[in-house]
Amino acid sequence: MNATTTVVAAPDQAQLDVEQQLIQAARDLHDEIVAQAPSIETRTFYTEELHAKFDEAGFYRMLIPRAHGGLEVSPATFYRVVVELARADMSTAWCFCLSANHALMFANWFPAEIHAEVYNGGDFRAASMYAPTVTATPVEGGWRLDGTVNYCSGIPYSTYFIGQCILPGERPTGDPRVGVYVAPRDLFTRLDDWGNTLGLNGSGSHSIRFDSAVLPDRFLVEDADLVEYAFDGDSPGSAAYGNPMYSGRHMSSFAFGIAAIMVGAGYGALDEYERLMRERKTTLPPFVLRLEDPDFQRWYGSALVKLEVAKGAFFSAVDQWLEATRKNVSGEAPFTPAYDNLLGGIGREVIVQVWEAFDRELYRTVGSSASKKGQRFEQIFRDLAQGIGHRNPQLKEPSYRMIAMGALGIPLGPA
Repeated sequence: MNATTTVVAAPDQAQLDVEQQLIQAARDLHDEIVAQAPSIETRTFYTEELHAKFDEAGFYRMLIPRAHGGLEVSPATFYRVVVELARADMSTAWCFCLSANHALMFANWFPAEIHAEVYNGGDFRAASMYAPTVTATPVEGGWRLDGTVNYCSGIPYSTYFIGQCILPGERPTGDPRVGVYVAPRDLFTRLDDWGNTLGLNGSGSHSIRFDSAVLPDRFLVEDADLVEYAFDGDSPGSAAYGNPMYSGRHMSSFAFGIAAIMVGAGYGALDEYERLMRERKTTLPPFVLRLEDPDFQRWYGSALVKLEVAKGAFFSAVDQWLEATRKNVSGEAPFTPAYDNLLGGIGREVIVQVWEAFDRELYRTVGSSASKKGQRFEQIFRDLAQGIGHRNPQLKEPSYRMIAMGALGIPLGPA
């Protein structure tokens, strides 16, 4: 299907029902995930039991094309499920989201001829990492991969890994050549090196190692850079499935995944704050339940408003991303690096807003007893702190200049 004929129909009622069922299924798992959160942190990723329930509910299939056993729901629905999971446990949502979300990126980059093999009837999950720390050496029939990749969030249940590698030779600019590869899980070893950070210790962000692993040639795209995605019109995925969401830039959606997790965790913190308001009294007279105290009411209300604003901005940006993919495929307007930067900037702003709502309104007023080791609020604090310290929100300030250049029409350089 070419760029001038691609049409995406509005979802029918059956599809809307499926999407609501997915969101409700995530809500129904809330109490179970909350109960397991401390042990998930200890074991460094969620249990096989939860994995099976996620699989049965269809969570992993949400962004996989229907042609390959997926549900092909909207990105907004996917992220609403992520928000609900993060409301129960931020680590669990992180481990899930940063493997399931790359079903979109795979269809962007890799030829349709291998989609059936890799999507495997809907049994597909792929952790990913942008840093090219693996070398690829040509061998007969493919490439030999060597190297270690850190921070592979979601790798415990991933069936593949999507990464970048250094290729022989140089670009015309003198920079190293890079390629994008998708590696089956039997080609790498997951290292037991996760669980010693301040927070998100249950996120399954282990390292993996390639040791002379031979990757078939069909699983590598030469001279491709995940940062420089630049399909004007159809990508392999949008051409194959007639859905423009498979032809979108992903520096923005990289920020979206973390933003959705932070939003959910922010509401999880507010839930716990409310529970304590209903159970504990003020420390100064008149000694009343915090629920009845004007100050606690004001702090709670302020945090709620800030979280609602962050959530609204987030889902607006997700909708704008999807509309940008539609225009890109239809030929109305390219999905430019400048717009990718802008949407990513909104995602990062959401991340910071959630942290500030938590820090200023909730953490500073909840009381020190809520921060004792083993308390739910203490774990949420550590997980949110790890989230705000992630390298993606650290791009917030440096990206402002690129966003301004895009808005003002100043060339950004190569796409």
